Amino acid sequence: MRSGYFKQGYGELVGLTDSPAVKGWTAALLAALVVAPLVLSSYLLSHVTIILFTLVGALGLMVLTGFTGLISLGHVGFLMLGGYAYAIGVTRFGLPPELALLMSAVVPALFGLVVGIPSLRLHGLYLAITTLAFAHIVSAGILGGGQFTGAGSGIMVERPVMFGMDLSSDRAFYWFCLAMCVLAVLVALNLRRTYIGRALIAIRDNDIAARTMGISLVRYKLLAFLVSAALTGVAGALMGIYMSIVSVEGYPFLLSIEALAIIIVGGIGSVLGAVFGTVFIVTMPELFATLMSMVGGRWADTLTTAAHEVKTILYGVAIIAFLRFDPRGLRGIWHDVRHAWVFWPLRY
Repeated sequence: MRSGYFKQGYGELVGLTDSPAVKGWTAALLAALVVAPLVLSSYLLSHVTIILFTLVGALGLMVLTGFTGLISLGHVGFLMLGGYAYAIGVTRFGLPPELALLMSAVVPALFGLVVGIPSLRLHGLYLAITTLAFAHIVSAGILGGGQFTGAGSGIMVERPVMFGMDLSSDRAFYWFCLAMCVLAVLVALNLRRTYIGRALIAIRDNDIAARTMGISLVRYKLLAFLVSAALTGVAGALMGIYMSIVSVEGYPFLLSIEALAIIIVGGIGSVLGAVFGTVFIVTMPELFATLMSMVGGRWADTLTTAAHEVKTILYGVAIIAFLRFDPRGLRGIWHDVRHAWVFWPLRY
């Protein structure tokens, strides 16, 4: 049993963990994810791919809401901007896919700075409504963009060759999404423990106390919007490449609710919680569809005929259930299970 934490070198100080068990399980998980396309069916491979690029977007919202305490209901706007920045860059300007992917992070980040300005004076529900209005403005702007944005028809996007990798096959696209997801997780983990991350958390806990300590609320709130929008934009581009089309209908408002459900169910303020929440929320409708198919009859086609309504109800029930019974989310439950395993038969 480990009795304390003792750092004796710079290598130990910068390491993400000093636990051999955590390192071993992380390596095993990464190895399993790398070989997954070789053993999974096409359906399961598609499901895991959706989980990977959804996690990138969820980490974007986690930086803003989980780390900084700024509530956003309009993150689907950043998703759209990221998807359209990539699609317009490739199809309209003929940019290389790598540069277009960079644009999918830069363009939403610039808009994030604009949306972040109201956050300097607005809090809670007022800020949430402002971000919601931003998403509708983006949607209306794209629909009114004519042939440049494709209006209501959208823009077709082919699977590109990126960094020397042909993404036309599902396996190659899965590995690319896995690489982007691992990179996003590392960015979020390291951001949280830097001075910037600690400043964001201080603003979340008490912005008046943070300002008293010399933390610039203007700088760090805008920085939180910038990082959050950039990560979400990359997720939007990956989503557009996966669907092979970028359209307003492909980014419904339900995605903003799904992102909020992910960070609440997983555990607000935790990268591990974002991982747990993404797997749970993305998988929950599939489990519901399987359950309904076992019931049979007209219930078997529930998720096919009313997918939007069913997902809305499921996300709402999950949010209410976790806020009522365990606001710490799945990460809190995982923390209790781990402590019970380590300290058994002792209570503490």
